[in-house]
Amino acid sequence: MTRTRFAPSPNGPLHLGHAYAAIVAHDRAERDGGEFRLRIEDIDGARSRPELVPEFLADLTWLGLAWRGEPVFQSARLQRYAAAGERLRAMGLLYPCRCTRAQIEAAAREQGPDGPIYPGTCRGLSVDPAGAAWRLDMAQAIARSGPLAWVDECAGVQQSRPELFGDVVLVRKDLPASYHLAATLDDAADGITLVTRGLDLFAATHVHRLLQALLDLPVPTWHHHALLVEGDGRKLAKRRNAPSLADRRRAGEDGRALAAALRAGCLPAGISLSKSLHTGP
Repeated sequence: MTRTRFAPSPNGPLHLGHAYAAIVAHDRAERDGGEFRLRIEDIDGARSRPELVPEFLADLTWLGLAWRGEPVFQSARLQRYAAAGERLRAMGLLYPCRCTRAQIEAAAREQGPDGPIYPGTCRGLSVDPAGAAWRLDMAQAIARSGPLAWVDECAGVQQSRPELFGDVVLVRKDLPASYHLAATLDDAADGITLVTRGLDLFAATHVHRLLQALLDLPVPTWHHHALLVEGDGRKLAKRRNAPSLADRRRAGEDGRALAAALRAGCLPAGISLSKSLHTGP
């Protein structure tokens, strides 16, 4: 059975880009007679705003999207994340790092999908783990997993290349899991068989496939869809004040009609559907 999910973070209102992503996940499950689930990724520290969650539910209902079961909250899974981190530490695959972002940017020699690739400054050093982030020793992890592949419905079979990211952070200084670890564990726990998300996260799947192998997790299929972008090619973003669904809903706009327009590719002026992503500032 196909099971998909929409997993917004309550650090700002939903906008048209979120609506499009939710519709893709919802409709893909509905097409197969499967299940569409909702997960709230609410572990982003002080940026998470619990008062936005009821707004999210109202927005999705307004769009005509129905999900199966109660929403799942990442904040209820902290022990699961911590246990996975301990397991990876016990395997000798994590090491503590106290480098700042500025130090990494100054020392990095290459750029990866997430920005400057960590140069391995703390790898092999005796670093006080108190208050440190924990990084994956990528070379050791790849040696342990061996060659891996994953399947995207749009792009076909992909050979996994997690080395593109370098030694990624899996346990943050302030949280028991990074996005990479939490999302991978959540999709397994929720029985997600088809991970739908934007093309901006395509490369992240290389890391997620590696984590699935290391932690003996089931492997879904992925579907990385096109993105709604502004005139300059950048995807819609909360931080650039993209019009919110809540504002449209309160203004009396027809949510189901909006969803139908998004499905048909009828987009507001200045917004287009792009299969590529401009990542500049």
